[in-house]
Amino acid sequence: VPMPAKIFDPNGPGSSRNNIFGLPFSRQEAALILLPVPWEVTVSYRSGTARAPEHIFEASRQIDLPEREEGVGWKQGIFMPHPDRQLLIQSDFLRKQAELCINFLNEGGRIEENRYLKESVKQINEGCWKMNQWVEDQVDTILGEGKKVGLVGGDHSTTLGLLRALGKIHGSFGILQVDAHCDLRKSYLGFHYSHASVMANALEAIPSLERLVQVGSRDFCEEEINRIREAQGKVVSFGDDRIRERLYEGESWKTICGEIADQLPAKVHLSLDIDGMDPKLCPHTGTPVPGGLEDGQLFYLLDLLAKKGKQLISFDLVEVSYAHDDWDVIVGARILFRLSELLLTSRAQPT
Repeated sequence: VPMPAKIFDPNGPGSSRNNIFGLPFSRQEAALILLPVPWEVTVSYRSGTARAPEHIFEASRQIDLPEREEGVGWKQGIFMPHPDRQLLIQSDFLRKQAELCINFLNEGGRIEENRYLKESVKQINEGCWKMNQWVEDQVDTILGEGKKVGLVGGDHSTTLGLLRALGKIHGSFGILQVDAHCDLRKSYLGFHYSHASVMANALEAIPSLERLVQVGSRDFCEEEINRIREAQGKVVSFGDDRIRERLYEGESWKTICGEIADQLPAKVHLSLDIDGMDPKLCPHTGTPVPGGLEDGQLFYLLDLLAKKGKQLISFDLVEVSYAHDDWDVIVGARILFRLSELLLTSRAQPT
């Protein structure tokens, strides 16, 4: 397994001179690039996700580097660049405008009757489109270098550019979405590229997207239920209530995971909104919902996908929030490490 020429002790403390997880790899040496996207313009409740990438980076140095049975993926190299400061500044600027619009709507106002806020919504939609184009361009470059990519958000709206880039080089693929929400609204609060619309946008924008399998959803609206029904099998839902009911009645998590795997094509992108997990793991995420997966359930599912011959081609980890204390980013950093390991050791099955 390739290792950098510089001296590195994986049993020592994570050096602040090194990169993500205390690893010594440069961008050129790394097989996996973790792309930070510091963006949270359209979050509709609590904020804090835009600054999560930099705090996950700091927390990651406390993670030990274990050797697992499935391989030692990190030795192939993982690198995370610093978050783009201009993107963060733009997010902060547009977020203030979005807050004005959201508060106005919550008070019963109509955006179309307010000239100033109509212009704000237009600027927000344009800014979110440009952000996703930036993400797509960054991912195009990473994939063009023959590297793997994982996205670290930011809110869930940041994923669309990554998915568009995947569609251009992978052809047919599926999305495994672990999320408390379906994110299938046509638009939300007038924002076309909202975190609540990312999967609706993906279904429309990516012809090669074969199937969207949603796991853990437990907070959705009538529009989203209708969209799932109208998708004629292209969107498959394993809702949290139904999963729990089956477990309570004696079915095994292994059986349920097998059904989830059978719904996915050979190539899989994992879209992990942290609010898909039990809120004790992410108490400060933007819109926490009771229920959700344990971390052990998530990684059992991902391990089973690999055993069934599914190839993990990329992932996004979004909606981790930095607020009040470090717990959310500590959990986020540890999940990020496991996802990185799984991505680096995932292989295409022979045809």
